[in-house]
Amino acid sequence: MKFKKLFTGLVAGVFLGGVLAGCGGGAQKEEKAAADSDKTLVVYCPHPLAFINPLVQEFEKQSGIHVEVIAAGTGELLKRVESEKANPLGDIFWGGSLNTMKPKAGLFENYTSANEDHVQQAFKNVEGSMTRFTDIPSVIMVNTNLIGDIKVNGYEDLLNPALKGKIAMSDPSKSSSSYEHLVNMLYAMGKGDPDKGWDYVEKFCRNLDGKLLSGSSAVYKGVADGEYAVGCTFEEGGAKYVADGAPVKLVYMEEGVISKPDGIYIIKNAKHMENAKKFIDFITSKEAQSIIASQLHRRSVRDDVDPPVGLIPKEQINIINDDEATVEKNKKAWLDKFKDIFTSVQ
Repeated sequence: MKFKKLFTGLVAGVFLGGVLAGCGGGAQKEEKAAADSDKTLVVYCPHPLAFINPLVQEFEKQSGIHVEVIAAGTGELLKRVESEKANPLGDIFWGGSLNTMKPKAGLFENYTSANEDHVQQAFKNVEGSMTRFTDIPSVIMVNTNLIGDIKVNGYEDLLNPALKGKIAMSDPSKSSSSYEHLVNMLYAMGKGDPDKGWDYVEKFCRNLDGKLLSGSSAVYKGVADGEYAVGCTFEEGGAKYVADGAPVKLVYMEEGVISKPDGIYIIKNAKHMENAKKFIDFITSKEAQSIIASQLHRRSVRDDVDPPVGLIPKEQINIINDDEATVEKNKKAWLDKFKDIFTSVQ
């Protein structure tokens, strides 16, 4: 596996070796480059390396396909896919909540996983290009060493003046998990009517005290490292730290939790299309989903994989639902409004 952080010119650099190999080496080198390309898969992924590694290494071992991972935030990677439409350099987009990805469905190929029969009914790929692979509740992560006697049971508690400047939240335009929290806030604090949730969002932004992080990982790392007392993150982001005995806990907001699957998608006109399909089939297999649940602390979308040890059953969480059509229709307007509010309260 090759792992790269995204920066200007990176993907061109990833492929540069293959380009140079074809220059001046004659037909033999060209054939070798073509054969190597047939065993390659380029994955755009916002997940942390600790999540990516076990799955990619197992896929490489089973398939003989070499995976190149380009890592960055969901928003940044989506912009890259859009800019590369005429000449896609990635094959797979691995991650990103459905609320974030559905408006961009045109960027991705239709493909139904070979394992779709074992996917829970609520997580079926009904759109054609939106394969679900994990189920992720939004949570509040709390540093138990820093929180003291401050009560944190839900969103309302994040308005406590004692937490001003001590809340980790990333920019929802760059992080799909933070966008999920924005949607969750609007529905939970608006009691089902997102238009009535904006008063809460304004108060919440005031308590951020001008601090907005650049990506999802900065939130859970910031809380675990003691830079912030609490953070708005996703379940798996904090669950590993809990399992490892770090001084953190997860709080499922008492006002209501939206639990959404994130997905894995084939980039339209991917150069390594067959390899991309193999990767989707692997990620949705019982073997990979069992790794996800037992080692990586995420909830599986399959109907034959047990939930992760140590995470409370979903039946014990106050699950609420958003309206997907409303969320999809209003995404840009909501992100713009959040930005305006955050900027105005500073």
